[in-house]
Amino acid sequence: MGIKLSLAAVLGLVLAAYIGVTAAGLYHFFGVSLPYLAISLFLGGVVYRVLKWARAPVPFRIPTTAGQEKSMPWVKHSRFDNPSTKGETVVRMLLEVFLFRSLFRNTKFEIEKGPRIFYQWEKWLWLAGLAFHYCFLVILIRHLRFFTEPVPFFVQGIEKLDGFFQVGLPGIYVTDGIFMLAVTYLIIRRLIIPQVRYISLPQDYFPLFLLFAIGTTGILTRYVIKVDLIKVKTLAMGLISFHPVVPAGIGAIFFIHLALVSTLFAYFPFSKLMHAGGIFLSPTRNLPNDSRMRRHINPWNYPVKVHTYAQYEDHFREKMVEAGLPVEKELEQAPPVAGKP
Repeated sequence: MGIKLSLAAVLGLVLAAYIGVTAAGLYHFFGVSLPYLAISLFLGGVVYRVLKWARAPVPFRIPTTAGQEKSMPWVKHSRFDNPSTKGETVVRMLLEVFLFRSLFRNTKFEIEKGPRIFYQWEKWLWLAGLAFHYCFLVILIRHLRFFTEPVPFFVQGIEKLDGFFQVGLPGIYVTDGIFMLAVTYLIIRRLIIPQVRYISLPQDYFPLFLLFAIGTTGILTRYVIKVDLIKVKTLAMGLISFHPVVPAGIGAIFFIHLALVSTLFAYFPFSKLMHAGGIFLSPTRNLPNDSRMRRHINPWNYPVKVHTYAQYEDHFREKMVEAGLPVEKELEQAPPVAGKP
């Protein structure tokens, strides 16, 4: 059900953009209004989520550990899987952000005949995830050429490096193919592995189908149904300078691509894709495991009037003795009265 719903939603976006441009002539809406709305939702949503996470109280250390904690000098310490200092934690964060270390260490196990537990390294998931994120980053940087004049030198350098495999005109970008292969693998993996398919929800399929559609329409605009890039840059420069102009004759495929990208930006802060920013504020990643080295006191604690056990026993001692309960302090004997034995 989740697969069909997510796929129908993406196809509906494509159809709405196509009909809106070709039949209704809503060029200004899909070329100006929708991108502005998407960027507003993106920026507002990101700020809201970050502030919400930043206000969450984290008085104690709750890092996820994946190795030996620092203890005795002769016990080997896993410095970056179980960091004990801020420096080690920074290195762990860098490895997580740039190399997906936790995903690299991921394994799965199966029970075979015997019975025997068989462990297998999930290297393909790590490789696909790494390729997808880095290719997506390169594609975003490449698109800066539409929003800058003159085009920055690093954008030109990345374009030359990415398009070194020159076959005809226009040149083929390597990241386009790798991006599509990585997204396809992530989709197929969710479909064919029963355990993954069982826990997958529509919000897991929708961004994958959306990214696949964005990649497909982007490739179509560059290699198949070519659009006028000068007009596209005119539109982009108008958007970035807040003087939007929609040139005539760009083509419906470009507006479909732009509508899908706008949907991704608007959807990003309110979805699981926000892990891109959330990882930096995750206490399971950004805190050292030093609970045995220093005492952590909850800064939100407030003075509380307590009733100690000594006070409790002083108050109920007689009743405790009558009930046969043990007491730490015996009942005081009353002084003898004069004239009485």
